[in-house]
Amino acid sequence: MISANDLSPAELAALLHFHADAGVEWLLEEEAVDRFAEFEAMKAARRPGSAQQDRPAAGERPSVGERQTSPRPTAAARPAPASGPQPAIPDGEAVQQARFVAESARSLSELKTALEAFNGCNLKHSARSTIFADGDAESGIMVIGSAPSAEDDREGLPFSGKSGQLFDKMLAAIGLDRSSVLLTQVIPWRPPGNRAASAAEIDICRPFIERQIALAEPQAILLLGNFAARFFLGENDTIHGLRGRWKDIVIADRAIPAIASLHPQDLLTAPVNKRLAWNDLLAFQAKLKSLSLLRN
Repeated sequence: MISANDLSPAELAALLHFHADAGVEWLLEEEAVDRFAEFEAMKAARRPGSAQQDRPAAGERPSVGERQTSPRPTAAARPAPASGPQPAIPDGEAVQQARFVAESARSLSELKTALEAFNGCNLKHSARSTIFADGDAESGIMVIGSAPSAEDDREGLPFSGKSGQLFDKMLAAIGLDRSSVLLTQVIPWRPPGNRAASAAEIDICRPFIERQIALAEPQAILLLGNFAARFFLGENDTIHGLRGRWKDIVIADRAIPAIASLHPQDLLTAPVNKRLAWNDLLAFQAKLKSLSLLRN
């Protein structure tokens, strides 16, 4: 075992960041647990010698109820159940609950409170933060990403970290900044290990993002990333096939023009695609000017 005293400050910081990215929130339990004694107790409970006297004599066949290779661990030998809330199981009931909770909110602040109190999605139990809309809800401009990154989860804000810094530059290039748009994510909780959200988890999160849009009433939407584009545009193509073209999405009986582009994280991975994103940003800027949402 490596002691923290053997690590340099830089190595220790890197290790802590690694644990945070992996979803580790607590390094110590509240009460000490002797895992060695617990393991020895489980081995003793499984040891066949303790059941010698109960074995049938030679030639005698055990009954069905006696056919057991080794005794089960006693209750005392079993590990204590984990404390805290158990993950919810995504199902139709959870989807219905999400719809009811979302539709009951009459403002973005009410919706944020309701979302933070909602426990019907497995993703919430492994995430550190609930990522909600941030920025100017009155701007008429909305930018929607896919799902929180590790940096978003740590900071509690959408578009954080290195991809967030690049995103800020993208906004500035067309005369915008974080304070002049409304930023949010389709999925409000970071999936463990940045895995893709399951179909059930997506169905549970859908009422909340749609209600955010309905309450904010944006006049134009920029979708960033493959998942966000597919989610709203209803197509299965990649972001390269979905980007750069306007399409109306209908939310609460309102048709809202939306355009998809590459996510900043995609651009960090493949900088050659920045020219494509720039063309999309110019198209978005032109639309905002035509709607009088951006000064010439």
